[in-house]
Amino acid sequence: MEGIHEPNMVPLIDVSLVLVVILLVATPMALQSGIAVSRASSSGRKAQPARVERVEVSILTADSIVVNRSMVARGALGARLRALLETSATREVVVRCADRVPHGDFVAVLDEAKAQGASSIAVVGR
Repeated sequence: MEGIHEPNMVPLIDVSLVLVVILLVATPMALQSGIAVSRASSSGRKAQPARVERVEVSILTADSIVVNRSMVARGALGARLRALLETSATREVVVRCADRVPHGDFVAVLDEAKAQGASSIAVVGR
């Protein structure tokens, strides 16, 4: 009696391909953010009313942030946004981000703005 010298690889390959397909479908769903962000219009001044009160946030690095043209430490961002949004009529936040800022820090600032009461967040390119 002779034993089997060559294992059957077809079931192993089938299972591996099914796992690859499942990962390809599930990965984009796991990486989606729960933050709804609208882009500012490209025509700018034509689509906006004459004077809109909004809070402008510029992320220069992971630790240096400018809010309405004044530097704010990352730890004090929440209090500063809360104070500005409480007095704002529109509660609109416009965020600009430098190219070298990590994505996680950018999303953390968006989360902070939403947590402090921003009604809408617009992301503007540099």
